[in-house]
Amino acid sequence: MKYMIASDIHGSAYYCGLLKERYFAEGAEKLILLGDLLYHGARNALPRDYSTLRTAEILSSMKEHILCVRGNCDSDVDTLVLEFPIVADYAILPAAGKTLILTHGHKDYGVLGENDVLVNGHFHVPAFERRGNFLYVNCGSVSIPKENSPHSYLVFEDGKLTWKDVETGAIFKEAQL
Repeated sequence: MKYMIASDIHGSAYYCGLLKERYFAEGAEKLILLGDLLYHGARNALPRDYSTLRTAEILSSMKEHILCVRGNCDSDVDTLVLEFPIVADYAILPAAGKTLILTHGHKDYGVLGENDVLVNGHFHVPAFERRGNFLYVNCGSVSIPKENSPHSYLVFEDGKLTWKDVETGAIFKEAQL
C-alpha cells in the first residue's frame, strides 16, 4: 500500500492545495496527517495564504482519504470545521515488518522496540536516524519548514521512504526501512 505522510500545514491554503494535488498525482491510497492542520501557532509566522477556513475546506474535500492524528496546535474547535476525526494522539500502522507509530511529536510515548519506527512532524525538519532501539523519521513541514529544509511530505511504499518537495514533487531524500 502507498501512503503519503504530511504534517504541519498550519492553515496555509496555498500549501494545502499543493499537498492535495501531489496526493492525487502520487496515486497514494491514504493521506496520513500528523497534526497542526489549521492554526499557525504562537511561535510561527503566518504561512503563505493563511486561511484556516479554506484549508479546512480543502482537507474536508478529501475526508475519505485521510487518517489524522492531533497536533499541539489542533483544538476542539477545529473538529467543528473538519469533516474527519483529528482527536487521536497517535496511530499504529504495521508495515514492512515494522510497527510505525504515527504521532505529531509533541508528546513522549515511552519505550520503543527494535522493530518500531516513530514517525512524526512537529519539529518541521525532515529526519531519518536510529535513536537507541528504534528508528526516528520526521516528514518535515508542508508550510513552515525549518533549518533550510524544503516544504515537504513523505511517501511510504513497500518499506521505502521518499521525502519530496511539495512545490515541485522533486525527491530530496530516500531511505529503506
